[in-house]
Amino acid sequence: MTVIAVAGGTGTIGAPIVARIRDLGHEARELSRRTGIDLATGTGLDLRGVDAVIDAIGVDTISAKRAVDFFSTTSGALLRAGADAGVRHHLALSIVGADAAPHGYYAGKAAQERIVRSGPVPWTIARATQFHEFAAQMLRRGAVGPMALIPRTRAQPVSSRDLATVLVDLALGEPLRGAIEIAGPREERVVEMARAYAAATGRRGPILEIPFPGAFGRALADGTLLPGADARILPESFADWLARIRS
Repeated sequence: MTVIAVAGGTGTIGAPIVARIRDLGHEARELSRRTGIDLATGTGLDLRGVDAVIDAIGVDTISAKRAVDFFSTTSGALLRAGADAGVRHHLALSIVGADAAPHGYYAGKAAQERIVRSGPVPWTIARATQFHEFAAQMLRRGAVGPMALIPRTRAQPVSSRDLATVLVDLALGEPLRGAIEIAGPREERVVEMARAYAAATGRRGPILEIPFPGAFGRALADGTLLPGADARILPESFADWLARIRS
């Protein structure tokens, strides 16, 4: 039995990762404040007996400084603890485009990738596109009274459930010492995803697409954040996911 520690094990992607590990008969250790572990301070962090770490932790911010500080601190803590405990594989979940458009939240993921690459534990970086749940997140973040404002964005969203399966398989394997991209099957406009989600869940009010300012806004709109030709494509489309959660 392999022991895999999951940072962010209660989140959108962390929870299905934990479930997948346990379904396969392995041990999942959740690293979260709920289990008495604070990665921002290192409190309670002990990776003795752990074979692999999946770092799926996140932070709700669009501030580059806060994102860089957060991911630098948490990744550093995980890597130091992993080296001390003899962890054989550190798998970091990053975002497609983090290296090409290191702005806002993506700046934090780019910093995380640099720290992992130079760290003391054998590693793999898995860059995923946005999850299908991104549509609901954007509706919440963009709410202005009865309407919602959605930044003009091209995306190729991926199923968090399918992604969790791939991430666990990667963690159980040998470290790649490189980065791979993982995406869903179809390019989507995020505003259309938001509208479809709103219609499926009974949300009312106009949903408007707006340009996001600056270099990051251009990256969102021009396809910079779409996966490359070598990306691993997972099967569930946004429409399939929407039908599944409605059933």
